Amino acid sequence: MQKLGFDSEKYNTLQSQSIKDRISRFGGKLYLEFGGKLFDDYHASRVFPGFQPDSKVKMLLEMKDDLEIVLAISADDIERSKRRGDLGITYDEDTLRLIDSFRGIGLYVGSVVITHYRGQKAADKFRSRLNALGIKAYTHYIIPEYPSNVPLIISEDGFGRNDYIETTRPLVVVTAPGPGSGKMATCLSQLYHEHRRGVNAGYAKFETFPVWNLPLKHPVNLAYEAATADLNDVNMIDPFHLEAYGKTTVNYNRDVEIFPVLEAMFREIYGESPYKSPTDMGVNQIGFCILDEDVCCKASRQEIIRRYYASACSVLQGLSDPAELRKIDLIMNSAGISVSERKVVDAALSRAEETGGPAVAIELNDGRVITGKTTDLLGAASACLINAMKAISGIRKKTKLIPKNIIEPIQHLKVEHLGNRNPLLHTDEILIALSVCAVTNPLVSEAIDALGELRGCEAHSSVILSHQDQDLFKRLGVNITFEPRYQTEKLFHS
Repeated sequence: MQKLGFDSEKYNTLQSQSIKDRISRFGGKLYLEFGGKLFDDYHASRVFPGFQPDSKVKMLLEMKDDLEIVLAISADDIERSKRRGDLGITYDEDTLRLIDSFRGIGLYVGSVVITHYRGQKAADKFRSRLNALGIKAYTHYIIPEYPSNVPLIISEDGFGRNDYIETTRPLVVVTAPGPGSGKMATCLSQLYHEHRRGVNAGYAKFETFPVWNLPLKHPVNLAYEAATADLNDVNMIDPFHLEAYGKTTVNYNRDVEIFPVLEAMFREIYGESPYKSPTDMGVNQIGFCILDEDVCCKASRQEIIRRYYASACSVLQGLSDPAELRKIDLIMNSAGISVSERKVVDAALSRAEETGGPAVAIELNDGRVITGKTTDLLGAASACLINAMKAISGIRKKTKLIPKNIIEPIQHLKVEHLGNRNPLLHTDEILIALSVCAVTNPLVSEAIDALGELRGCEAHSSVILSHQDQDLFKRLGVNITFEPRYQTEKLFHS
C-alpha cells in the first residue's frame, strides 16, 4: 500500500477556517477566485499521497449554506470551441457538466458570466441556451488596455459596462472550466459594483500551487512547473512579501507581475489596498497538512517524470511546442531527476528488447513489477493487465482465464465485420471477455475483483498505446506513461 504523505482531514478543517476568517475580515462578503480544479484534482493527489481528489469539494461542502458558485467562461473560448485536454469536451459543454456536478452534491450555482464578450455569435447562442435552461447568464466586456490602464478599468467605461452579477450569499466562489476564463477580472468587476452599491466586499485567491510556504525548488513546486509548462508559468520568490515582511514565500510569475496593477485597482475601489503582496491574497493551507515530506518529495519526482513523458508524446503528435518539453527536461536536470527512478520504465523497455515487440509494465502497490508482451491474441497492454490481475488475486501466471475459442470469434468480428485491421484485443475488450467467462469460471471473478487494487499503480509502455487502452488505464486509476514512439511507421494513428 502506498505510504501517506498528506492529512486530508486536517486540510479540510484548516482550509475552511481560513476562508471563513477571510470572509469576516471583509465584513461578511468575499469573492474567492478559485484556481485549478475543484473536482478530480488528480495532480494534487499524485504529489500529495493521501490528498483525496475531491478534498476541495468536501471543504466547500462544510460551508455550503453560505456559498454560491459563479462560473466564468470566455466568449473567445466558446467561439473557437476550445476543449479540455483531459475530457475532450468543449468549455461550454464542460460549463454545463460542472453545473450538474455542483448541483448533484448540493452546492448552489448562482449564475454563469460570459467574459471577453464583443458580440461573438457563438457566445450569444450559448447565453440563449443557458437562459432556456433557467440559468442566469451575465456578460462582461473586453476592456481596452486591460490590465494596465487602471483609470479606464475602474470607470463607467471599464468595469461599469459589465453586468452586475446578482449574488445572495456571503461566499461567492468564482471558478471556470479552464485557465484564461477571466475569473480575476470577474471578481474585481464585482468589487467595483458592490462598492458603488455601498456593500463591503473583499477578494481572495485560492490557488493550490505553487505551495507558498514550501521552498522554491521543492519537488512539489517543481512538479507544478512541469504540469504548467504549456502555460509558461514560472515559480518565483514573492518580492513584495519579502519586502513587506522579511519572509520568503513562493508565488508564480503571473500573479507577481500583475500585483502592482491589482494594488492600484484596490486603492481606486477601497481607498487603500488590503494586501501587501500576492501571497497575502491567497488562502491556501495545503502546505501545513503534509504528514511525511519525504513521501511527497518522491511522489513529486515521479510526477515530473510522468509530465516529461506526456510532453514528449504530445510533441511527437504535433500537439505541443517543443519548448514545453525542453522546459521539463531542464527541471529534471536541475533537480537531478532521471527516468530510471521510474521502475516501470526499465522493466517495460527490457521486456520489449527481450521479446522484440511492444511491452508494458505495471508496478503493483506491494512493489512487485508485472510485465506483459504482445502475443498473437493480445496486445501488450491487455496481456500486462491480465497478468497483474492474476498476480493480485494469487492466480498462477500460466492459468488461462480466457479460452482461445472465446478470443478468436471476437477477433473475427473485429476484422471481418467491424473493419479493424488490428485483430489484437484492446484492454476494454479483454475485460468484456473476462466478464463473460466469469459466469462459468470462479477464478475469473476473483481476477475481476482485483481491478480495484490497481488504482494508484504506476505503469509504462514501450510504445504509445491506442486511445482505447489509454482511456481504460485512466478509468482504472493507473498512472501510465509511454515512450514517445509508435508501434508502426504509419503516419496516421487512430
